[in-house]
Amino acid sequence: MSGTPGIAVREVSKRFDLKGSDGGLVALQALSLDIAPGEFIAVLGPSGCGKSTLLRLVASLERPSTGSVTVDGEEPAALARQHALGVAFQDHALLPWLTVRDNIALPFTIAGRSVDGATVQRLIDLVGLKGFEAARPRQLSGGMRQRTAIARALALEPRVLLLDEPFGALDAVTRRQLNIELQRIWSQHRITTMLVTHSVDEALFLADRVVVMSGRPGHIVREVKVPFGRPREPAVMRSETFHALVDDLTAALDPTEAGAA
Repeated sequence: MSGTPGIAVREVSKRFDLKGSDGGLVALQALSLDIAPGEFIAVLGPSGCGKSTLLRLVASLERPSTGSVTVDGEEPAALARQHALGVAFQDHALLPWLTVRDNIALPFTIAGRSVDGATVQRLIDLVGLKGFEAARPRQLSGGMRQRTAIARALALEPRVLLLDEPFGALDAVTRRQLNIELQRIWSQHRITTMLVTHSVDEALFLADRVVVMSGRPGHIVREVKVPFGRPREPAVMRSETFHALVDDLTAALDPTEAGAA
């Protein structure tokens, strides 16, 4: 599949029907974006701009009103049927009656496959939860629950990883720690990844490229190639270049500059 984008979004618009509204709500309009195989993209934008809608289109949870979305040249629904899309949301959505081990193993059961115990244990170790295999979600901190959710998203070795504000509900210190952990995990797998976030710092630390969306109806108004090599140490966030990019992208998020209505 040489030359085929990992994710291709072509002239996509998405309209939601609203009761009492003739035109409905236009969340996205003529949005195009290509993500290379193995690339990590972060999507920034003001609240309500359609960032999560874009991710849900790629995840096959929504369908575009116009335009097309493909993943590795296929319809997202086909990848979903193959269980080749890993998704983690801000709400970890762990099953409270299952242990950490069983929550991570759940995708195997859903896919009708035998649970690969070695893979589950490897993921537990990878996300730093060794010793908590038998714990239930209520016994875990918020950060540990999100680690479990990310491990679950990786369980079936997906071709694409989709992250919708996975650390948005966490305190700043825990969020920074998990940014470091996610970078380490991604570096080992190099999965095509889309991260939706409100945090400019998070986007710049994790991504190869940052795209900025306008206010609704959302479309891309800015793209920045992140100049930092990998692996990235936390010290990069203290550099002048990092702070200059934070300022630049924060300005791009201003509705008057991003072209929002």
